Amino acid sequence: MMKFRLTIVAFAVLCIFSVQAEEPFAVKDIRIEGLQKISEGALLNYLPINIGDTLDEIKIKESIRAVYSSGFFRNIEFRKDPSDDILIISVLERPSIGNISIDGNKDIKTEDLEESLNNIGFKIGRTYDPSVLDEIERSLIDQYFSFGKYSAQIETDVEDLPGNTVRIKIDVKEGDRAQIRQINIVGNNVFNDEDLLDQFKLQMPDWLSFIQQDDRYAREDLQGDLETLESFYLDRGYANFTIDSAQVAISPDKTGIFVTVNISEGDVYRLSDVKLTGEFVVPKEEIQRLVLAQPGQIFSQGLLTQATELIKYRLGEDGYSFAEVQAIPELDDENMEAKIVFYIQPKNRVYVRRVSFSDTTSINDEVLRRELRQMEGGYMSKSRLERSKIRLQRLPFIEDVEFDTIPVAGTTDLVDAVFTIKEGLPGQFGGGIGYSGYQKLILNGNFVHTNFFGTGNRIALDLNSSKFRDVYSFSHTNAYTGLDEIARTARFSYSSFNQFTASSSDFSTKTFSLGLEYSYPLSEYQRVIFGSNLMSSELLAGDYSASQALQWVRSNGDSSCFEGAFNFCKTQFKVAEAIVGWVYDSRNRFIFADQGMTQRFMASLAIPGSEVEYYGFNYSYKQYFNVPFPFVNYLTLMAKADIAYNGAYGDSVGVPPYKNFFAGGPDTIRGYKEHRLGPRDNFGNPYGGDLLISAQMEVILPLPQDWASRARFSLFFDVGNVFSTSELDFYDKIGNPLDYGFDAGNLKQSVGLAAQWLAPLGLFRFSYALPLNNDPTTGDSWGDETERFQFTIGGAF
Repeated sequence: MMKFRLTIVAFAVLCIFSVQAEEPFAVKDIRIEGLQKISEGALLNYLPINIGDTLDEIKIKESIRAVYSSGFFRNIEFRKDPSDDILIISVLERPSIGNISIDGNKDIKTEDLEESLNNIGFKIGRTYDPSVLDEIERSLIDQYFSFGKYSAQIETDVEDLPGNTVRIKIDVKEGDRAQIRQINIVGNNVFNDEDLLDQFKLQMPDWLSFIQQDDRYAREDLQGDLETLESFYLDRGYANFTIDSAQVAISPDKTGIFVTVNISEGDVYRLSDVKLTGEFVVPKEEIQRLVLAQPGQIFSQGLLTQATELIKYRLGEDGYSFAEVQAIPELDDENMEAKIVFYIQPKNRVYVRRVSFSDTTSINDEVLRRELRQMEGGYMSKSRLERSKIRLQRLPFIEDVEFDTIPVAGTTDLVDAVFTIKEGLPGQFGGGIGYSGYQKLILNGNFVHTNFFGTGNRIALDLNSSKFRDVYSFSHTNAYTGLDEIARTARFSYSSFNQFTASSSDFSTKTFSLGLEYSYPLSEYQRVIFGSNLMSSELLAGDYSASQALQWVRSNGDSSCFEGAFNFCKTQFKVAEAIVGWVYDSRNRFIFADQGMTQRFMASLAIPGSEVEYYGFNYSYKQYFNVPFPFVNYLTLMAKADIAYNGAYGDSVGVPPYKNFFAGGPDTIRGYKEHRLGPRDNFGNPYGGDLLISAQMEVILPLPQDWASRARFSLFFDVGNVFSTSELDFYDKIGNPLDYGFDAGNLKQSVGLAAQWLAPLGLFRFSYALPLNNDPTTGDSWGDETERFQFTIGGAF
């Protein structure tokens, strides 16, 4: 560095010397030599000499300083062509930065370090200035100091590359993060050290520090803890509390941190008066109701902050989104009282000029705009923007949504709303190859797309084949058939079942179905559903079928029996089914929601005159909410309950077997074999029941934000079973009649751990459960079959 500076100084002296040796002359032309990357025009912009100017000693000095100050050159030479009055400027350009490499960093990402370099103008393509190296080292060292790594070292190396470029190598030796050895709070008399330190994120080492890493010092964490300490006192009435100083000492080996915080607790103040002042664009009485702090109460900064935010939110609902609300306390130290004045400045009402969407490539603009509740040209409402975000986020083909409001330049009352869309994985609701512990290999040749050609319509073509069933179906859902958000679903299906579950007895069923369904919105969260199904079914039961299935086939529909080498009975019937339902859904996401509730009630009726007459209903409930206990309120609880019932009426005996419910397995009560709970036929295989009751409670474990929309881990408790209230007869192993009617004592329970992962093939679900009250198998009792580890992979949603 010193050699470089001496060269410039020496060269400047030579230039001045040459001027003194030459008489001043008028510049007829300017010729530049040595340029490679810098354009001639760029250099001339810095040169204070034009053709026709008289060049003298003063002009030479000014020109050298001006050109050198550009930072593009490391050597500059002015000389005169001896044959003519032509000024020749010879330059040697500084190299440009061709490559920057950073090695050795672990705790701080390379992208974050590069951002620090960019902030000081050090990036690829820029001119290399050796004097910046010291600034680079200081910047990166300071960044590591903020993470508590006081022994970090930064070394730089410069390597010349072809084309007048250089490679900058930055070698990082992070060292160990400093550990907090002691935190002292000085000046506290009312609250002891333990109570105050419990509020801190930074902690002294204990047996959990290895996992929580809370004994590692960081400047930002200390600043946050000081703010927490101040809030702790201010929320408890100590209105004149102050933090006098916060001192941080480092051990000689730079691995230990000693923190000392000096405070003055002050006194407890009570509120003497609470007033509102300013401009009231909404009724003052309405704003007054938002202020929970009242005269006579103990001073609380938290209550004042809450009132401030509520007032801002209320003003924002009417478009005053940039309103300023300040709660100013006036302290009376003599009487230890505080008078609170809320200053309200609504400012201009803000309107949304334009709504746009970014990062969308496969969704039509219309599909997104019809979900908006914040309209262009309307005044800006934070609740409408937030609701628009939730509605967009709940679309099955969108993974995440964020929005921002950008003020329009040159105005004080206009903003543009920009929604940033993160689209879901293509085909994430499609099919593939899957495996279930009981349905075995599932060949799923379906095509399911919830955003067909960007229209938001759902198209499903299912060609599913497994060991026990074949299903071929097509459905089309148009979520918006008109301006009133009426959704329509049309479907056709053919199914052939050899067994309803992998463990059922032989029973053949063929069913054709044609359905049409409409749903109409009642409110932002509620819809009603109307629809109908036309079905034609053929059921076959023989010598190897359950007696209950054979009993149903003989008693319902157009039944006939045949005797021979293989005895069997079959029945055929047609049913016209009416459907009505109600749906409430306030979830924040379609998959892996963590807020809101969904309720669904569906009722169906085989209309009188059908060849088999039955009815049924199904109610399901699911809700997400925070755990209402200290220290674990960052966890999310999921509560789920299902109750379903099908019954026959008229001359029909029981409901069609394919209408039966089954329990056990990943969808109902984990820890029990899939579909093995409830009524058993005379072979000991599950027959299913007409009454299903199940409930699940899950504690959802926190995951990093990047994983939260694609994976989930939870602790669960399941309870439920299937019961039979029909006229069908059931028996135990030795032929004694069994009653499978509802009995709360027969509700099976389990606890365990579950994991889910959304992959392109579908939803991967794994669980490990411990059954709590399974019945053992005996000489006359079928008992309960358990299975602790269960999984399902693949399949369409």
